[in-house]
Amino acid sequence: MNSFTDNFTINGVTLTAQPMARQNEVLTPDALEFIARLHRATAERRQDLLEARHARRAEIARGIDPQFPAETAQIRNDPNWRVAPPAPGLTDRRVEITGPVDRKMTINALNSGAKVWLADMEDSQTPSWRNVVRGQINLIDALEDRIDFTAPEGKEYRLRPFEERPTIVVRPRGWHLPEKNMLVDGKPVAGGIVDFGLFFFHNAQRLLALGHGPYFYLPKIENRFEARLWNDIFVLAQDLLGIPQGTIRATVLIETITAAFEMEEILYELRDHAAGLNAGRWDYIFSVIKNFRTRGPRFVTPDRGQVTMTQPFMRAYTEQLVRACHRRGAMAIGGMAAFVPNRRDPEANAIAFEKVRADKQREADDGFDGSWVAHPDLVPVAREVFDTVLGERPNQLDRLREDVVPDDRALIDLSTCEGTITEAGIRNNIELGIRYIEAWLRGSGAVAIHNLMEDAATAEISRSQIWQWVYSRAITDQGEIVTRHWVEEILDEEFARLERFDGDRFRDARELFEECALGSEFPTFLTMPAYARYLCETAGKEDEFEAGLPERQFAAA
Repeated sequence: MNSFTDNFTINGVTLTAQPMARQNEVLTPDALEFIARLHRATAERRQDLLEARHARRAEIARGIDPQFPAETAQIRNDPNWRVAPPAPGLTDRRVEITGPVDRKMTINALNSGAKVWLADMEDSQTPSWRNVVRGQINLIDALEDRIDFTAPEGKEYRLRPFEERPTIVVRPRGWHLPEKNMLVDGKPVAGGIVDFGLFFFHNAQRLLALGHGPYFYLPKIENRFEARLWNDIFVLAQDLLGIPQGTIRATVLIETITAAFEMEEILYELRDHAAGLNAGRWDYIFSVIKNFRTRGPRFVTPDRGQVTMTQPFMRAYTEQLVRACHRRGAMAIGGMAAFVPNRRDPEANAIAFEKVRADKQREADDGFDGSWVAHPDLVPVAREVFDTVLGERPNQLDRLREDVVPDDRALIDLSTCEGTITEAGIRNNIELGIRYIEAWLRGSGAVAIHNLMEDAATAEISRSQIWQWVYSRAITDQGEIVTRHWVEEILDEEFARLERFDGDRFRDARELFEECALGSEFPTFLTMPAYARYLCETAGKEDEFEAGLPERQFAAA
């Protein structure tokens, strides 16, 4: 057992959570001092950047559309700069599997046959203190070859040999999420610094000894200044541990609409540490809705299932991403295939596999160097597509996509987005949103619903579409106006259909969904009020976040 007690302070870091088994292996005095130094060097800048996000969204709400920044034209126009060459273990990324860092998923991902495992501490993991600490323990155990797992039914899970495993790339939490169980100078440390700092401190040397390095995915970045902050953290972290500069490599998820206008600038800020960009499609769609939600019919989206990667504004986003990456020697990684196979329904699987294959074929043909899947059974499907296109090559960095012309207007032109709003789509959003939030509150951040792997990003789309449709008084394909009253009636019906069980959190989930989807204010991220509720219940007190307050509504221009 641990020696920590509530509100235990060591080396400037106060831990407020109940102690748990093996936490001393992760929360060592030296590791906590390292976290404190990273926090103190960046806390003020992080807060300024979060406030700048709100100001930027207020501008967009007033009718000021984002554009390619005039002040960075020299960076975009300079043909000579490149990012660092691919690091060991990141030369071939044709198939990447994503998932949380629980013990079973860690083993399944490392045994999946993928080239990369995105070890996710963000959207597919509830940031409970137990998950945060155990995730770090699981990664250390995996790198030390001492991880195993036995399921309740008795099935045993063991790791394959190291040379057969994918490269580990850790995704820490985004800048907006605090870790309220770890305080420095009385203030919460950023969740991303906790996740990055603990993994880097404990495993950088382990990874170098194995022939790889400490690699990361950076989520929710909104502009080049946020990328610059991460780069400065990398420089400081490497200096503090005496690790050569440039050892860290980071792939940035372009999953916010504002970041799409600064892709080359983001690579430039991280150029000594940059590995590539990823087309984080679900969060990207959510970001479009969030930023333009009050701007009228021009920006109203159809049912979630109809906002596919073939929609013109999504095509513009992905093609410009590949061009930006390959022009600078960076990898372009495609989006998620979220299908979860059902081995009891081979006919449905066959149809879904064909959809996945078509999606991956489009990405490979567009020049992407690899793509994501959510389930091990999809690894062979994606790998077959990329094997055919790549042949003996490890990637497509030589394909520059000079046929793509950067077009900032095309990124936000939803006028050609085809589709309809349907009652079925409203019902699906409500069911998915409530079921996902319920699972999240019980500690599961990745949930299979209707054979799709849902995470926080897809739940965000569901609740933000409802909010936008009600605000805009959108009209369904049957001529029905989407009003709050009508949605409340549907919500009652869908809630009554849910299958309840002992210990479920559906009532809490419904309240949170209504707050985020039907409230007069729009919470920036649904995980913020969800995390506040989680902490209130586990700590017995209310919590309020300095970086997660709801956004006031701004009148459309």
